[in-house]
Amino acid sequence: MEIAEIFEAMMLTCFGMAWPFSIYKMLKSKCSDGKSLLFLFIIFLGYVFGILFQIFGEFDIVLVLYVFNALIVSLDCILVIYYRRKNFKSNFS
Repeated sequence: MEIAEIFEAMMLTCFGMAWPFSIYKMLKSKCSDGKSLLFLFIIFLGYVFGILFQIFGEFDIVLVLYVFNALIVSLDCILVIYYRRKNFKSNFS
């Protein structure tokens, strides 16, 4: 494994550790205020491009980290949509 691949894996690991904290905070507060779906989608798209690079380019173990991060960001998006709808409905009932 080259040094660049090690740094890539470290970056993805750090991002991968940060998303669960963000999700935990939202689950605890039951509120998605301050979350941007556009931002999350752009991050998700970046992970998809990373996955495609791994599949069509230099395939290595960091593919697992890209997939994990993409799944976690997907969960974050789903929770943002859920809590926005839930809070929107409760404001009008």
